[in-house]
Order: sequence, then structure tokens, then C-alpha cells
Amino acid sequence: MKGIVFTEFLDLVEDKFGIEMVDKIIEQSELDSGGVYTAIGTYKFSEMLQLLENLSNNTGVSTDDLLLVYAEHFFSVLEDSYPGLLATYKDPIEMLSSIEDHIHVEVKKIYPDAELPTFLVEEKSENSLVLLYKSSRAMHHFGLGLMNKTFEHFNSSAEIVLEKIKNDGTEVRFIINKN
Repeated sequence: MKGIVFTEFLDLVEDKFGIEMVDKIIEQSELDSGGVYTAIGTYKFSEMLQLLENLSNNTGVSTDDLLLVYAEHFFSVLEDSYPGLLATYKDPIEMLSSIEDHIHVEVKKIYPDAELPTFLVEEKSENSLVLLYKSSRAMHHFGLGLMNKTFEHFNSSAEIVLEKIKNDGTEVRFIINKN
């Protein structure tokens, strides 16, 4: 997993819960990296799971809810860092339907060894989209948070239903209906 995911997560934890919480969850985790991350480094996904789990245990906030909040923070980072990418799109449905064929292609140019989930378009119309999410990592709530922020970015809203296909969350269907 790319380091930017870790550095931004720890920034969010510091902003929301304080530097003491950052230290606490790092100390409670068994991290090969020692909790030292660079944005361009690559780290084990298991480290993110430990940090999330320990943050959840210390705050009482579910990991799914933490991932939603983190996705909202991360979208802001993308907005600030890559405004040209978002400006390519005029509509949230258009943007979300191009995750696989455009956005992930651009991400791979910046981070060639990034392990990204797959988003397959099952159905698409002007106001609705059905996406199939597949990943070895169950971070579908992170994806859901990014989708929510995508609609907000376009001053729009949607009902997004998350349907688990596999109980472990590695395969999920997002049913999106624009309001």
C-alpha cells in the first residue's frame, strides 16, 4: 500500500484525535515500518489494518465509519493535489464510471506499483450506476466515502447502496442513484 495512504491517515488522526492518539495507535501496533512512513514508500496493508483497528478500539468508532471519514479527508487531498484530473469530468456518474479506465490509469502513472481495487461498470445510465468492487483488501467503505465526496464535489447527491457479495468485503456492489 502506498505511503501517501498512511501519511494522510495519520494526519487525519492527529487532526481529529490529537498527536497523543497517533503515538498510542502506533505503539499498540506491531509495525515493520515502526510507524515511520513516506508518501512515496510502499508498506504492508496489515499495518493499515492494525492502525485502523487500534484507532477503532481507542475511540469506539467502527472501522467502517473511520474509513468513511478518512475517504472524505483523502478526497480533499486529491482535490488539492490533482485539480486537473477532477476538472476532466462534468458529472459524478461520468467520473465514477471511469475509475478503472482513466483514474486508475493516472494513479498508476504516479505510483506504478500501487495495488488498486477493480471497479467494473455493470450498468450505467445518465442518473444511475452499478459498480462491482473487487479487492484483496476490504476497504469498500473507503470507496463509499470517496463516492460520497465525488457527488458533493459536483454539488449533487445520490443514494448509494452497498451490497456485499462476499462477506469479507472483498467483493461489493455499489448501486448508485443520483438524486
